[in-house]
Amino acid sequence: MARRLGSSELAAITARTLSHYDQRADAFWRGTRDHDVTQNRTALLRHIVAEPPLAILDLGCGPGRDLVAFAQLGHAPVGLDGSQRFCHMARTHSGCPVWHQDLLAMKLPDARFHGVFANASLFHVPTQELPRVLTELRSTLRPDGVLFASNPRGNNEERFNGERYGAFHDHAHWSDIVTAAGFRELEHYYRPPGVPREQQPWLATVFRRS
Repeated sequence: MARRLGSSELAAITARTLSHYDQRADAFWRGTRDHDVTQNRTALLRHIVAEPPLAILDLGCGPGRDLVAFAQLGHAPVGLDGSQRFCHMARTHSGCPVWHQDLLAMKLPDARFHGVFANASLFHVPTQELPRVLTELRSTLRPDGVLFASNPRGNNEERFNGERYGAFHDHAHWSDIVTAAGFRELEHYYRPPGVPREQQPWLATVFRRS
């Protein structure tokens, strides 16, 4: 069993990861703004049983690409990111509300959102903290709300990859953790589509608040 991380270690992990994003925010925007994740946004939206406009929390919104896309579809997205530079960029690009919050120290309103869109964000949460973070996300979802998550997959190891901390789960382990936090899995798939599994580094999952 992995050694439990203390509060100072968790703070250091967060600070190092967010510093990386703050220092490279412009390059990150240039490199990701044209990534087509329509498949992921569609996976979230098709499982939400409510009339639009939908209240969507874009968790780890980065510079705001998906906030723009959700707003253009007529929904009411809110961004959240730990990087101050990303928050400023996301507000500028999207015109949407963006909350500057660390994933490990979130303060979220109860039953506020129809859906949470966690595209390439929750893998930065150390595994020991996931049950608490997922419980907080469950609480901010409305009854029958939907959680989408896309993460780089692995063999249930966690480490720094350069200056960014990541936890890399396989489907079974990830599903067990999320289900234990009060969710029911609806579907999963691997990305990018249309290539062999060994060329699909991303695991996408959709869960409903149970």
